[in-house]
Amino acid sequence: MPINIPIFLTWLRIAMIPLVVGLFYLPEGWLPARDAIAAGAFIVAALTDWLDGWLARRWNQTSSFGAFLDPVADKLMVCAALLVLLGLNRVDLFIALVIIGREITISALREWMAKIGASGSVAVHWLGKFKTAAQMVAIPCLLYWQPLYGVSLQAAGEVLIVIAAILTVWSMCYYLRRAWPEIRDRAA
Repeated sequence: MPINIPIFLTWLRIAMIPLVVGLFYLPEGWLPARDAIAAGAFIVAALTDWLDGWLARRWNQTSSFGAFLDPVADKLMVCAALLVLLGLNRVDLFIALVIIGREITISALREWMAKIGASGSVAVHWLGKFKTAAQMVAIPCLLYWQPLYGVSLQAAGEVLIVIAAILTVWSMCYYLRRAWPEIRDRAA
């Protein structure tokens, strides 16, 4: 396994998951800035997602391990945050199920398509990127859950997570439609 800065940043993102989740296990009122710290940690993790990919391409440090680990780190972080938000009643169960279910479905689809040599048909698309962007902005808003400079981050997060759920379904349908010829041919 190659160790370089992009892979280190990906591992850092994974290591931040227990921090974000663990903050919500602290006794109520023990850490008044709990929500702000959790939102800040999630934002740092989201920025490392962008930075590790940019650095890997810029420094020509891409690897098959990094290509595997990066989306796993993203999915783990998003799913963990959604479960925390679900426990806090800050996200609807249906929305969390849609987003987490899509992540599992598309990950399995990509793995299967790679196994049969057809991974190009489920390559990342702009719909998936918009979905990710909506999630990465919605989740810290929902973690913070308080007004910031008079702006309701709660309302912004609630709207953005609904948009993310819609884009989640749309992008899942797109990927499944792209993979359908292979699925149909292999299932026969």
